[in-house]
Amino acid sequence: MATMRSGVVAPTFEGAFVSSSPVGVRGLRIGRSSVWGTSRGLGAVKLVERAVKSRAPRADMSGSDGLPAMPPSHTIKAASVSAFQEFQNARANRYTKVKSSIMVLGLSVHTAPVEMREKLAVPEAEWPRAIDELSSQNHIEEAGVLSTCNRFEIYVVAVSWNRGVKEVAEWMSKTSGISVEDLMEHLFILRDQDATQHLFRVSSGLDSLVLGEGQILAQVKQVLKVGQEVSGFGRNLTGLFKQAITAGKRVRTETNISAGAVSVSSAAVELAVMKLPAGGVSRVNVLIVGAGKMSKLLVKHLISKGCTRMIIVNRSEQRVLDLQNEFSDARITYEPLSEMLRCTGEADLVFTSTSSEIPLFTKENVGNLSPASQISGGVRHFIDISVPRNVAACLADLPGTRVYNVDDLKEVVAANKEDRRRKAADAQVIIDDEIQNFEAWRDSLETVPTIKKLRSYAERIRQSELEKCLSKLPEDITSKQKRAVEDLSRSIVNKLLHGPMQHLRSDGNDSKTVSETIENMQALERMFDLGSEVLVVETKAKGKK
Repeated sequence: MATMRSGVVAPTFEGAFVSSSPVGVRGLRIGRSSVWGTSRGLGAVKLVERAVKSRAPRADMSGSDGLPAMPPSHTIKAASVSAFQEFQNARANRYTKVKSSIMVLGLSVHTAPVEMREKLAVPEAEWPRAIDELSSQNHIEEAGVLSTCNRFEIYVVAVSWNRGVKEVAEWMSKTSGISVEDLMEHLFILRDQDATQHLFRVSSGLDSLVLGEGQILAQVKQVLKVGQEVSGFGRNLTGLFKQAITAGKRVRTETNISAGAVSVSSAAVELAVMKLPAGGVSRVNVLIVGAGKMSKLLVKHLISKGCTRMIIVNRSEQRVLDLQNEFSDARITYEPLSEMLRCTGEADLVFTSTSSEIPLFTKENVGNLSPASQISGGVRHFIDISVPRNVAACLADLPGTRVYNVDDLKEVVAANKEDRRRKAADAQVIIDDEIQNFEAWRDSLETVPTIKKLRSYAERIRQSELEKCLSKLPEDITSKQKRAVEDLSRSIVNKLLHGPMQHLRSDGNDSKTVSETIENMQALERMFDLGSEVLVVETKAKGKK
């Protein structure tokens, strides 16, 4: 079996995917054949074992544009026996000496159809509730939600990674109504450095349907902004998302990945140009439903293609007035939502981009509309870039009607694949650098419990010896003299601890310093018998039950 670079995911058998990075199983995708979850942990263990032994052949997962159908962190590689062994050990020993795992479980335009993504979509207003529910699970310490039109991803810090996976998958199933078995057909699961790399690639626009698009960075920033107001979005995820934002900014400023990059909205306009007869969007009657950020970009790119007349239907007029002022060269007309169907009957090209959770256009309310004009060949085109979708898929059954959603934009972005590869390679160098910075920072956090335990250990000895000393002094000793003895004991302890404490502190910027700090921490743990990490992890997990 051919060997590929580490940190990638491979099909092993019947839809099961296991990451084989050097540290073990960090990414996992379970197919329909697995039995998810038992009282012993993930039910897929025996299935993975059979896959390792049989060493199933690699499958071809190339997309139609010649690029991998999944991002590099999801690419195919067979699982190694050593990786499986770690997975088995993780099941047998729920709480190990390894620090809590950062994981991401999600679906994206690369792995799941829009029909499934829209069922999982969580509005931004509901993110705090989702974070609270996830972080209250027994084995999850922190949680964050990234929900866009192209992806739905849950980021967690888990005490026990395999049990954390089970809890998140069950939460996703409960909130979406999709069975865990069906979810696992499309779900990707990445752990630790693979999860970190995935978020950094997302933030940099490398995992987007449109390479280098800028909107995703703003969405990652919003996850951090919302999360910082919720207790379940803790220190680790705060650090992770801050570093991801730094990576995204660096990639855009230090490479030319954004040069000529398009957004989902501009790709939608390009799709319209491809589907319409000669003359494109400049001749047809255009309707836009919604007046948010995506619609603003639609207006911008329609104008660039020669469209100077369009109608915008929206609940409130103010946003449309703002667009009229910003794009004064175009004739933008406002219509209230109550006029949506009338305007649709007069339109040849309809774009939809709203936050509605139910379809605005159905067979029943569109079927009786007059046909589109001959300018568009008598065909009315609906291009829906909303998730959940605003246009019911069954509209495509109506004569003279074509329906497209965000998944159909792949046809537009398939071009210039070689240029995309080159730009992605330049960006990956920066991402690798930022991953190293984040891992160093996170490693430096490991010393905090040791510092606390060492201080607690020293304080117990100080108080015990102080009591012995005071019991031997005359009974008529004054309060001032007692305080002097106590201050002396504290001063001695602080001076003795000063050296060890200095060697346990690191800002995380220098990997060599971090490595030395970790070595010092382990030495102090042994010398002072400060207790094993296992006990600390067990206490954390039991405290949540």
